[in-house]
Amino acid sequence: MANLSTQDFVTLTRNMVTAVQGGASQLINLNVGSVLRAILEAVAGVVLWLQGLAVYILTLTRAATSSGADLDSWMADYGLTRLAATAATGQVTFSRFTDTTQAVVLINSPVQSSDGTQSFFVTIDTTNAAYNATLGGYVLPISTASVSVPVMAVNAGTQGNVLANSITSIGQGISGVDTVTNASAFTNGIDAETDPAFRVRFVLYLLSLSKATKTAIGSAIDNVQQGLTYTLTENYQYNGTYSPGFFYIVLDNGTGDPSSTLLSTVSNAIDAVRAVGVQFAVFAPIVITATPTLVITSAAGYTHATVVGAVGLAVENFINSLPLGTSLPYTQVAAIAYGVAGVTNVTGVLLNGATSDITADPKSVIKSGTPVVS
Repeated sequence: MANLSTQDFVTLTRNMVTAVQGGASQLINLNVGSVLRAILEAVAGVVLWLQGLAVYILTLTRAATSSGADLDSWMADYGLTRLAATAATGQVTFSRFTDTTQAVVLINSPVQSSDGTQSFFVTIDTTNAAYNATLGGYVLPISTASVSVPVMAVNAGTQGNVLANSITSIGQGISGVDTVTNASAFTNGIDAETDPAFRVRFVLYLLSLSKATKTAIGSAIDNVQQGLTYTLTENYQYNGTYSPGFFYIVLDNGTGDPSSTLLSTVSNAIDAVRAVGVQFAVFAPIVITATPTLVITSAAGYTHATVVGAVGLAVENFINSLPLGTSLPYTQVAAIAYGVAGVTNVTGVLLNGATSDITADPKSVIKSGTPVVS
């Protein structure tokens, strides 16, 4: 925005008083409450309002100084729109006390967090062995006590990111099903794109207009939705065969298991910017499960069970936040634990039962199993 020399109300009034007295010294009654002083103050108020309008108009002329709906309007002139919020997703387990009859968890069945603030609904996963298209849901056969199914938050955004074991209420009764819970926290809900992130993506968008470049491919992926990470490998097939003119993308949306719909959407976006004759493919990552084990000593004045829970959550969140292709150093687990308030010592650290790093390549992403903290 231009660097305007603006004035406040007092300064405007003082300058006008000075100008009047300098041009007509005989008009000396400019005390507060005088007729002439009142006129000058009224004019200063109008000038202040006009000055505010000028400043506001200037903020709308550049993306760097626009915000909210004004930034959306500015970007729309370039065909760019703000990325919407992403709903949190994850797995819940429906269980029952008596398994002598068949039960079905229907698609769109509602569940809620224990405090009733967050609602979720059951979604379709055709790869789930329990899914039955004819019955329209997930089947618990006789002698089967539980089934794990995918759910999605009703309200998009980080509000759907809930802690493990916090989804405990079945919104509507399901015949033959008694309880529900989520073994793992939901962490992939994302709020609508912020103004600073929108501006950064606009710069990448401009850089991508040349097409057929890595920047163009990256921009195409970033424009699909928030929360996506990827690796790009050039001139090799996915199986490692050297293949000039071919590249592949490994894509993750934070879950380690992006849907086929998302993979297809990203593929279509890349296809729109690739060079003619260049071939590519998009794959989901290989998930490497890292289950940490550690023993902590808590400081005096802290409840040990509370510290244990905080350490487990911190370690799990750190591991789940590792980008594609990023390895997990064995010593990092202890470092994360020491960062939790109340931890004075960490011993017995293991990753998948061993004292070694877990490595990841561009095809893989590391996700956390349930940490074992004592």
